[in-house]
Amino acid sequence: MTTLSRAELAQYVDHTLLKPEATPADVQALAAEARELGAYSICISPNMLNPAVLGGELELGEVKLATVCGFPSGKHESQIKAAEAAKAVEHGADEVDMVIDIGALKSGNTDAVTADIRAVREAIPSAILKVIIEAAALTDDEIVAACRAAEAAMADFVKTSTGFHPAGGASVEAVRLMRETVGDRLGVKASGGIRDHATAIAMIEAGASRLGLSGTAKVLEGATD
Repeated sequence: MTTLSRAELAQYVDHTLLKPEATPADVQALAAEARELGAYSICISPNMLNPAVLGGELELGEVKLATVCGFPSGKHESQIKAAEAAKAVEHGADEVDMVIDIGALKSGNTDAVTADIRAVREAIPSAILKVIIEAAALTDDEIVAACRAAEAAMADFVKTSTGFHPAGGASVEAVRLMRETVGDRLGVKASGGIRDHATAIAMIEAGASRLGLSGTAKVLEGATD
């Protein structure tokens, strides 16, 4: 079993708050907790990037700032996703996690999926782009096709899940298949349903290079000092 210190494990973590009911105070508290825990980034809803909405700037220190676009359904026009991503970067986002059109993928229209990702990529050339494929809702062949589309469109990561789909979140099997498909060329983010240390380590052992967690403190409890 892989052994990571708390600090090492924390650097895998996008400390996440995407609940619709999240308030500016909740987001400020998330940022403070991320600094305390040493998380790699926080991931928050797009409007929460705006200081006018938050009532002030986020104090992040070394913590990166991530957000989502086309979330959670992916059923948005590509130009809307691209505009949302560009606005997020304008407001300081270092990373954007976009949701693909799952229906287009399941219909076999991988060209449309690739074009959708590419539109966002071109809108944010300097930011990290992660592509959420909703792996629990896909067959193995569809997971592979989604990963190949993300790579063809020059994304930086593929990501398992939004955490909002009824099919479920990340699985070790999906992470392993995603890693086998993209090799060391892209990152793999496991997200959705990772609630304890053992599960987090299993995802990393399967090939995850980033973890999306809402319960980061609990996951870190099992790590060494």
